[in-house]
Amino acid sequence: VHTFANAINTHEGGTHEEGFRAALTSLVNSFAEDQGMIKKKEDRLTGDDIREGLTAIISVKLAEPQFEGQTKTKLGNSEVKGFVQKVVNDRLGAWFEQNPAEGREIIRKATAAASARIAARKARDLARNRKGLLGGGGLPGKLADCQSTNPDECEVYIVEGDSAGGSAKGGRDPKFQAILPIRGKILNVEKARIDKVLQNNEVQAIISALGTGIHEDFDEDKLRYHKIVLMADADVDGQHIRTLLLTLLFRFMRPLIERGHVYAAQPPLYKIRWSNSAHELAYTEREKDGLLAAGFEAGKKLPKENGTQRYKGLG
Repeated sequence: VHTFANAINTHEGGTHEEGFRAALTSLVNSFAEDQGMIKKKEDRLTGDDIREGLTAIISVKLAEPQFEGQTKTKLGNSEVKGFVQKVVNDRLGAWFEQNPAEGREIIRKATAAASARIAARKARDLARNRKGLLGGGGLPGKLADCQSTNPDECEVYIVEGDSAGGSAKGGRDPKFQAILPIRGKILNVEKARIDKVLQNNEVQAIISALGTGIHEDFDEDKLRYHKIVLMADADVDGQHIRTLLLTLLFRFMRPLIERGHVYAAQPPLYKIRWSNSAHELAYTEREKDGLLAAGFEAGKKLPKENGTQRYKGLG
């Protein structure tokens, strides 16, 4: 919901937004009850259920606007709430009367959001009771943990695939480096409701391993590793997996990114096997071509077979 007063963007909302929210919630619930889609008082939809997926712009003009808040971007005129509430009630109420089919579709969408909210709450409650998913408790079985318990020196490598996880375990320093292999592409949390997110095995493993919890349960003091390294293949699929992991962390544990705990590993894409010089690694097609050109000019030679190797995975 974007709000403006006299063309000033009121980032912190204010009385005009309060009036809009109150009218929208009341009107949608009244329409749903009239249509027989809500039969019990406890089934009434919340404002969050109704506004899920909604984009709204509220703009008012006032002779004497009163701005509040630290940045003076919150409208404080008390009379505005009632005015906006009446306008929304009148205009949106008329629209519902003229478009009952579309109105029922809005109710169905809000009801689905309410069901997801309830399921998510149950999932959170279950996770808290188990003391696992939202912080503390047992660690995922696939995690090869490190020996140190000092988060400042501990690192966890989230690795794409069990085979690459095995290679990573062989090359790590077990004193301070932990390995968590995940199976392929994790759930795209940007498109999934939170109840589905919390049911995903790979997401559960990541949240449990890090130990911070998510959203309002997030506690940075419980972070088990102060360096979280995302390791995926150098190809397009690997970039997609890295993006999905970053999305998960950004949406559910954003402070980890904001405070510099998250790193993206850069695996090489090519290995150049010179027969008369040390091997070289290239991270892009352009870098490979440049190394080959420079090598030939310097008198370096490639073997007859497998002179350049393209890595297929982290292993």
